[in-house]
Amino acid sequence: MHGSVSAAWLLVALCAATGAYCLLRMRSGVEEQRRSAGGEALMGFGMAAMAVPAAAFTPPGWAWPMYAAVFGLAALRALWAARRDRHHLHHLVGAGAMAYMAAAMALAPPAAHSMAGMAGMAGMSMEGMHGGTGVPAVTGVLLLYFTGYVLLSGARLVPAAVIVGGPPPPDRWGDRPELALACRLSMAIGMVAMLLTM
Repeated sequence: MHGSVSAAWLLVALCAATGAYCLLRMRSGVEEQRRSAGGEALMGFGMAAMAVPAAAFTPPGWAWPMYAAVFGLAALRALWAARRDRHHLHHLVGAGAMAYMAAAMALAPPAAHSMAGMAGMAGMSMEGMHGGTGVPAVTGVLLLYFTGYVLLSGARLVPAAVIVGGPPPPDRWGDRPELALACRLSMAIGMVAMLLTM
């Protein structure tokens, strides 16, 4: 994706850390949490790989179509899993957004990958270049969805009044629902950042 190099590295770190935490959540004793954490780990590491600045590593031409295919398959898996649990609809939107961004980058001319942030330089015109930006309406809808998700998830993380004598927290820290929600929140923030750079 395009943007400043330092912001891109921060996004890589956030997404990789989220993916690593989701891998740890796969050790949960609850099967549905393990399944959900696996998909989220794929999203976290995939977002980290896609956010690596072009100045550090320019992926080969086959990488973007491969990303699109992998996340397209993840979207189909989420669609199938959504029959049992509505939460997988969010995974469907996330995997679809990743496939969409990878497809947009696959269709971008090679110059669009390496000339990010140079549009204002004298003597260089980006006019007539297509690809890498996606379809504005689709990008806008995805931005609205993930922005809304960030705001709602953030509001759900605000501590509520503590009930004395309530149920004890789960024994395993990977089973704590607020940590899973924080994981999803950080990935949604990363998704907003990636969509803004398109």
